[in-house]
Amino acid sequence: MSSNTTDHGFFSKERITAKPGFNRWMIPPAALAVHLCIGQAYAFSVFNNPMTRLIGIDKSAPGDWSLATLGWIFSLAITFLGLSAAFAGKWLEDVGPRKAMFAAACCFGGGFMLGALGIAWHQLWLVYLGYGVIGGMGLGIGYVSPVSTLIKWFPDRRGMATGMAIMGFGGGAFIASPLSVALMQHFRSPTSMGVAQTFVVLGILYFISMNIGALAIRIPAPDWKPDGWTPPVKQNALISRNHVHIDQAMKTPQFWLVWWALCLNVTGGIGVIGQASVMIQESFKGHITPAAAAGFVGLLSLANMLGRFFWSSASDYIGRKNTYYIFLALGALLFFLVPGVGAAGNVALFVLFYIIIISMYGGGFSTVPAYLADLFGTRYVGGIHGRLLTAWAAGGIFGPVLVNYIRQYQVAHGVPPAAAYTDTMYIMAVLLIIGFICNYFVRPVSQHHHMTSEQLSFDQQPAMAAK
Repeated sequence: MSSNTTDHGFFSKERITAKPGFNRWMIPPAALAVHLCIGQAYAFSVFNNPMTRLIGIDKSAPGDWSLATLGWIFSLAITFLGLSAAFAGKWLEDVGPRKAMFAAACCFGGGFMLGALGIAWHQLWLVYLGYGVIGGMGLGIGYVSPVSTLIKWFPDRRGMATGMAIMGFGGGAFIASPLSVALMQHFRSPTSMGVAQTFVVLGILYFISMNIGALAIRIPAPDWKPDGWTPPVKQNALISRNHVHIDQAMKTPQFWLVWWALCLNVTGGIGVIGQASVMIQESFKGHITPAAAAGFVGLLSLANMLGRFFWSSASDYIGRKNTYYIFLALGALLFFLVPGVGAAGNVALFVLFYIIIISMYGGGFSTVPAYLADLFGTRYVGGIHGRLLTAWAAGGIFGPVLVNYIRQYQVAHGVPPAAAYTDTMYIMAVLLIIGFICNYFVRPVSQHHHMTSEQLSFDQQPAMAAK
């Protein structure tokens, strides 16, 4: 049982329940204050080359870290993002978004600090633990915190709402990429690459910003609806008015079909994002400078951000399933065409294709919470979404591992670096075709999985008692 102190505490759901007349458009900026910070993960590739020269400075020296081992920092962060989101989704429904956002700020900011120590002491395991594990937990908790809140505030535009929430995560690198490069240049010296100092500055900035979002977040009162809005009488068969319990959702084929569709879409996109800076420099050796490569990372981040809002908003009109058809079919085609474009030396088309691919990668994330709300109802969408993000954790391993280790194997066997990504892109295309097939088999959730009115009433009793 909850005490009155707990019920009315600073982090309690009662404390952040909005009063009548609250403007729901105040919530997206609170969500962006968190997601723009944790979106820094997509700019992590700008640290990869400098971190291979921490000892040698001008070039890699014996004892410096290899690109393949550094790739595991990003993979660990995404893995723990998915795992912590699976845990935090249900916890979030119990404690509310303010406490979850504060926990995320502590983990993400603290992860940077521990990672900075690992870099300063040249202990890679500390960087794995700091940014990868603890920082990754901050990513996951921070990621799910605003999503279910925004879905509840915008029942009339679920896709647009999740696009607003998740847009910031895609766009975080647009700020973090040039900022990180500028900070490393500022702190660089004859004996330091400036990476550790950059980690410290970013950790402090992100901790402050994420806590501003935690202070501003509010949740709607039970059964709140926008003024003048009523649920449509006639709607898409895939959009359910019933609710499925979080544990029951995992027993449905729909959960696992969407899981695989997201996982395979993630595998393709995240493999590119994790090595974007290095990949474009090697694909166009001598033509792309590190600064231009950072610009490419920034462009991908912008595409990621805008794609999240565009595609999820479009899904309100064309449907979530049709939107996923586009992601997986068009993505497969572009991955198949990219190697030829790179071989032809067409930088503009190469960049354009990846911009489209990453826009759909981001769109997959922003559309999937609304897809889940359509299939399983809104009561447990935060928890179900958190558990589905284990697909992101899996894709966060598959994608970078495919890109990094296939490249390393091919280069070791005499393949020029510019051609080392070709086979990987073809594999990505095949994976997206498999995802397309999974999406095809998604059907409305069977009635026997739905919660009854008695179950819903009983389920809401603890929350009502707490008030």
